[in-house]
Amino acid sequence: MHPLQSSRRGFLAAVSALSTVSGLTAAPLAAADVRRRGIPLGFDNFAVRAMKWNARQLIDHAESLRCDSLFITDFSPFDGRFDDASLGDIRRYGADRGIAIALGSWSICPSSKTFKHDWGCAEEHLALGIRMAKALGSPAFRVILGNRDDRLSDGGISARIADTVEVLKSQRTRAIDSGVKIAVENHAGDMQARELKALVEAAGPDYVGVNFDSGNACWSLEDPLSALATVAPHVLTTSLRDTMLWESTEGVTAQWTAMGEGCTNLPGFFDLFEKGCPGVTAHIETISGFPRSFPIDERDFWQAYPDARAADLAGLLALAKKGRRIEPFTPPVGDGRQQAEQQYQLGELQRSIRHCRDVLGLGVRA
Repeated sequence: MHPLQSSRRGFLAAVSALSTVSGLTAAPLAAADVRRRGIPLGFDNFAVRAMKWNARQLIDHAESLRCDSLFITDFSPFDGRFDDASLGDIRRYGADRGIAIALGSWSICPSSKTFKHDWGCAEEHLALGIRMAKALGSPAFRVILGNRDDRLSDGGISARIADTVEVLKSQRTRAIDSGVKIAVENHAGDMQARELKALVEAAGPDYVGVNFDSGNACWSLEDPLSALATVAPHVLTTSLRDTMLWESTEGVTAQWTAMGEGCTNLPGFFDLFEKGCPGVTAHIETISGFPRSFPIDERDFWQAYPDARAADLAGLLALAKKGRRIEPFTPPVGDGRQQAEQQYQLGELQRSIRHCRDVLGLGVRA
């Protein structure tokens, strides 16, 4: 039996204390009492993926929400026009509306199950992203390693980290000369925070940092607050959402939610973010409406986490003790499905931006 299987029950007493310390029961302040944190606020285009908007339409929506920034985390909104002149036009379109642009794409780990050759080999993909980021005025280019399945691949996650570091190092000079840093995300359960930190340190923090995803931290069996504390000095960009967790017959179940509708300690999170990640934008990426369960009492589950630590599980269980089961989003079958998904995504993002601004004190734009 993995030591964390038996520790789940042993932690229950400690969980109550952790919940109290984390401040999960604190009542939100009235809007008039909110302290402005000076943290720029924006959204990740994946939050409204059902709209299939191009870059200009996304910028217009960011302006309508009074955002400071837009994070475009895939290349499709550029309609295949990747030349510097076209990207420069997008940059100016955003600047005229007060919207900064950050750029990202997908896997650069050639041995990951998620890697695709859409943009050439891994090195070519990374080189393209660096050039595009420079043209757009994005100080960082977001990439990922893969997902949780890579933890069970030959050699485990450490082998995939080594492969990713090799690709990163191949583009070190290009990144430094361009003034663009590479932000590697904790994505879909691939790396825990300490593993991501090790990747950054192995590649070189002078040109590599972190895109921190708070929802994905839960998928890596971590409390987002603790995970952020581990990587905070390296955070360059973010993709943030709230998560509701609860104890279930499967073990622990997580469902991503709009900001303020889960059980993440968001005030504590942004207290730490404000101090540990100065100047970094809070980009909201709501991917809500579906649950994911983690059978932490099953022996086979821990094959993906041979080096898991008790403290990580304790933090996750503390959140699950405070949470409650919520229903998934179920769009109608038939012609109304796409419209329902669009309205759901727009509503999740709108509520999130409002909560971030009015309750958490985020955003610079008046």
